[in-house]
Amino acid sequence: MENLFRFHDPQDLSSRRCVWVNGPLIVGAGPSGLATAACLREQGVPFMVLERTDCIASLWQRRTYDRLKLHLPKQSCQLPKLPFPEHYPEYPTKRQFIDYLESYAKHFDINPRFNECVLSARYYETSGLWRVKTASSTGGEMEYISRWLVVATGENAERVVPDIEGFAEFEGDMIHACEYKSGESFRGKKVLVVGCGNSGMELSLDLCNHSASPSMVVRSSVHVLPREVFGKSTFELAVLMMQWLPLWLVDKILVILAWLILGNLEKFGVKRPSMGPLELKNRHGKTPVLDIGTLEKIRSGDIKVVPGIKRFSNNEVELVNGEKLDIDAVVFATGYRSNVPYWLQEGDFFSKNGYPKRPFPHGWKGNAGLYAVGFTRRGLAGASSDAVKIAQDIGNVWKQEIKQVKQRTVARHRRCISQF
Repeated sequence: MENLFRFHDPQDLSSRRCVWVNGPLIVGAGPSGLATAACLREQGVPFMVLERTDCIASLWQRRTYDRLKLHLPKQSCQLPKLPFPEHYPEYPTKRQFIDYLESYAKHFDINPRFNECVLSARYYETSGLWRVKTASSTGGEMEYISRWLVVATGENAERVVPDIEGFAEFEGDMIHACEYKSGESFRGKKVLVVGCGNSGMELSLDLCNHSASPSMVVRSSVHVLPREVFGKSTFELAVLMMQWLPLWLVDKILVILAWLILGNLEKFGVKRPSMGPLELKNRHGKTPVLDIGTLEKIRSGDIKVVPGIKRFSNNEVELVNGEKLDIDAVVFATGYRSNVPYWLQEGDFFSKNGYPKRPFPHGWKGNAGLYAVGFTRRGLAGASSDAVKIAQDIGNVWKQEIKQVKQRTVARHRRCISQF
């Protein structure tokens, strides 16, 4: 699967240990990378997976809160070629999903090279090869060389923390949602949750359930939908309606259902966008919030909704409406971003924000053997779809080349026989 050899970089006179990858090189061992590797395995194509941490799915294992569950039904979140166990609930827990991913990697014999942080990746036209430089946790450096590069680092590689005036002056605890585990450590404290997406809503609920006093910053409008409608997943209902109805009409139906089930949220400080939830997701990647009980706590006053932040000071925050709140801690549920621009030396396929320039469903394949998986803003289902396409595309080339090699081998054999 690989050959080790000494290689001298003309731009770096020092010797570097190099690895030739006999197949595609996959960067990232999260669900996207695992799905691509599994599909390649099914195609009979060898591969190598690089992972900067010491485990698969590090986002799920290291940077998620304890009470997390999949927000969508398991049928919509399973990876290609291997469904969830039948005994799993409709919405698997964090631990169940991690167990599923670990069994997935074992089932398809996926063994990533852990603790390999990619420093740079560049395509060389003269050789037609990708050269990927990495640094290990022990300080060693490697260079991997391959014809194909699959970027599977995903949309949530690096946390985002806004730069707010007075940030350094605040004397309480400040953490990102990726560091939050449970509301237990915030019991009895006044906590400001910055962000009103699915994470912000769920963290506020968790804090409330652990006897903290959360205030949630809702700076802009947001779509909040019930997780289920008449016992059926709202997501599945939307997918079903999209088969027969135009998107704008499905959006209208979803908004009406949300109003009937959840009521008017504007009086609690939660305003709906003028653009429908599906159109907003498709155009701007903004996912609607699926309510799992947070709105009930907002109505009761246990969770306070506040507008945007103007500045921090010692132990308080001043809001844009002039109101000041005494707080003990801040949790930034402000999301994540792609880290691709930091290491991929390429400007045609990926944009400056780290996403493919071409919109879904065309953003999975670039030029010169470059692929992207998990950048569709469509969750695990989008990543699975990318993985299948990528494996088929590489598999077709691989099988054709294997066939040509066999034909040449047979031809040489026949010429040798004819000489006798």
